[in-house]
Amino acid sequence: MMDPQSSTRLNECADMLPPPPGTFVDREELIQHVGDFAISQGYVVSIKQSKRDRVVVLGCDRGGIYRNRRKSDESSAERIRNRKTGSRLTNCPFEAVGKKQDGLWVLTIRNGIHNHDPIKDIKEHPYSRRFSEQEVLLIKEMTEAGLKPRQILKRLRQSNPELLSTPKHVYNVKAKLRQGNTTVRNFKSLRSENSVVRNNLLSVSEPSWRQRNPSRVPNLIGGRFVESQSFATIEVINPATQQVVSHVPLTTNEEFRAAVFAAKRAFPLWRNTPITVRQRVMFKFQELIRRDIEKLAICITTEHGKALKDAYDDVLRGLEAVEHACGLASLQIGEFVSNVSNGIDAYSIREPIGVCAGICPFEFPALIPLWMFSTAITYGNTFILKPPEKDPGASVMLAELVMEAGLPNGVLNIVHGNNEIINAICDDDDIKAISFHGPSSAGAYVYARASSKRKRVQSIVGAKNHAVVMPDAGVDPTLNALVAAGFGAGGHKCMSMNMVVFVGGLSPWEEKLVERAKELKVTAGTEPDAELGPVINKQAVERVYTLIQSSIGSGARLVLDGRNIVVPGYENGNFIGPTIISNVTVNMDCYKEEMLGPVLLCLQADTIEEAINMVNGNKYIDGASIFTTSGIAARKFQTEVEVGKVGINIPISVPLPSSSIISSKPSFAGDLNFDGKAGIQFYTQVKTVTQQWSELPTGDVTSQVIPSF
Repeated sequence: MMDPQSSTRLNECADMLPPPPGTFVDREELIQHVGDFAISQGYVVSIKQSKRDRVVVLGCDRGGIYRNRRKSDESSAERIRNRKTGSRLTNCPFEAVGKKQDGLWVLTIRNGIHNHDPIKDIKEHPYSRRFSEQEVLLIKEMTEAGLKPRQILKRLRQSNPELLSTPKHVYNVKAKLRQGNTTVRNFKSLRSENSVVRNNLLSVSEPSWRQRNPSRVPNLIGGRFVESQSFATIEVINPATQQVVSHVPLTTNEEFRAAVFAAKRAFPLWRNTPITVRQRVMFKFQELIRRDIEKLAICITTEHGKALKDAYDDVLRGLEAVEHACGLASLQIGEFVSNVSNGIDAYSIREPIGVCAGICPFEFPALIPLWMFSTAITYGNTFILKPPEKDPGASVMLAELVMEAGLPNGVLNIVHGNNEIINAICDDDDIKAISFHGPSSAGAYVYARASSKRKRVQSIVGAKNHAVVMPDAGVDPTLNALVAAGFGAGGHKCMSMNMVVFVGGLSPWEEKLVERAKELKVTAGTEPDAELGPVINKQAVERVYTLIQSSIGSGARLVLDGRNIVVPGYENGNFIGPTIISNVTVNMDCYKEEMLGPVLLCLQADTIEEAINMVNGNKYIDGASIFTTSGIAARKFQTEVEVGKVGINIPISVPLPSSSIISSKPSFAGDLNFDGKAGIQFYTQVKTVTQQWSELPTGDVTSQVIPSF
């Protein structure tokens, strides 16, 4: 039973507030929330009970009633003095309980009352005497070198003068080290922010998931990179060496819901953040991308296989989208109409729509994620990014950089997986809009499933782009363009021109085209002289081989055979050399089906009209180019060809972010395109406001308002 004095203390010390109840993405976030709030109030919590996957009970370890250590022969004064100096407070009644419910952790306060005074200086708490992980490693090294605890402590204080630990704490660490235990409990909120050791550690240490070999790619949920609890993974394989680069988890349904919850929770605060502040995050983000562009390019080449120069281009084109996002403030301006009726004004404003999602293909690991989330979040939305499972590393690195740039927790979240995650994104009611880029069949499926849930969807699928070469075209510029656009990035790009229609016949071009293609250096993308790297995986090799053989069986002629090429030092790589097939017709499988590989299909037409009809007859064409010195032919082609993107004497390229990515063919599904003004409309919704501030007359006012229809 508590004595009257303790009861009085209980009432006197009730001014320390309990943390506000709430819902959290995971257990660690809940504990961090309670711990940080407790420190702000002057008390410290620790785990009292824990069933790690279901419940955690947190209690205050600072206080309680005095232990009864009275001796019968002590005087009253001695008893009081000994009680205050020889015992400590225990059993504070404070208790916070976190329970896992439907994949999220819910915090409730069982008892928010304390029976002790608040801590005036957090350094008084014993936890502040604990060593950091780096300090433990130093203790281990100095112990092995024969140094004594006091000597070790003296050296540690040279780099961290604020260290409060004692030789006893060093002895405790040495005892754990002898048992093989180097685990350090993290109490970073208790450590001084200007600690030299801590700042150095944060600046040079790699995330724990990167320290594994191969690494296990984490999800990003609520601002934290967390390892998935899923046992199922997909191997990310270097296509040049067949070495396993990392493992991608198949995110569980609970983790996906946690990511959506984090995005939904972050949305109200982020949408109310001034757009100038959001733009500053993008300014810093583009600065960090430039700083780490080499790391990003190497990561892309390692996972995708494309040559380093193509990987650099991938990042640079994505950087353009970030730079475009830095100037979105002027595009947010609405419209205002004054005095639409007596004393009544009307205006429209653009607002973010909420939680958006992006599903990315493997062709451009940096460009397409940056297309999607940079505009979306700058406009005040929050985002769920599903990276390609074949090469997710660039997406994770970009997420690290944007978090470093100051993006608040929960604004960008990453979940990995395959079809199940795609279905979850399409079905979740909290996700308002989806951007998709990928294969034709998957794009049609996503568009149909998400549209049935009344979501906004924009879907770009694999395209069959054409080049029309007129007899009068400049030889060298045309050959350079055909080789670059047909074989660049190993044929793994949606803007590649792997179908060429030669008006008047192939004969004048064939020999020179083969010579130019043979000059390409085929090797691992990381080699300095690489021009053509491997394709993404063995399945892609088999598909290309199958379509090549099918075309030969249908009557096509193999002009240059790139199959069975062997690259010294990379004998196990997924290499296909430049391949040219002539006499291709529109009825062949190689023409109708998507072929992601360094294969150039050559068709022939007698006139420009026949070539234009051939282009217009392909339902999956996204863009087309014409190579000619005739302005009349170029104008005719530009006018009559039914595509969204036209090139004249240049290959098809991705437009600048200020222009929309447009297609008039089924390769695009949706009402609003990517980028430009259309992209801004996709990620925002218009709200029209009608207002009246003038004084109303005392009589009949029905004539003063706008009639409703």
